Amino acid sequence: MLPKLNRLKKNKDIKRVLEKGKGFKEGFLILRLLPNKLGKIRFTFIVSQKVSPKATLRNKIKRRLRELIRLKIEKTKPARLISQGKAGGKGIDAIIIAVPGLENKDFWEIDKTINKLLKRAKIIEE
Repeated sequence: MLPKLNRLKKNKDIKRVLEKGKGFKEGFLILRLLPNKLGKIRFTFIVSQKVSPKATLRNKIKRRLRELIRLKIEKTKPARLISQGKAGGKGIDAIIIAVPGLENKDFWEIDKTINKLLKRAKIIEE
């Protein structure tokens, strides 16, 4: 489970990221990013019915994405700056959007895709 302080929950925050955020695409995932002044990195996940009409499969995909992000969140630049006391209000709001085709990928393929995506966005280092 993703820690509460790393969850992006409010609709107005999600809409703001979708409208003004910078986008990156890798494989069957899209990442939208927007800086925040909270000094923490927050994620949310969108898996639409286009990916699968079955709610159980959509929820399974979201659980996989959450777990992969939870494992990587300590390696992110904002998390390291916060732990060193150097954040200065620099944080990131991020949305990961699943694209149809992701439902056929296994956990490790999704892991590789997320790694590439976060490296392209310069959230984690190589």
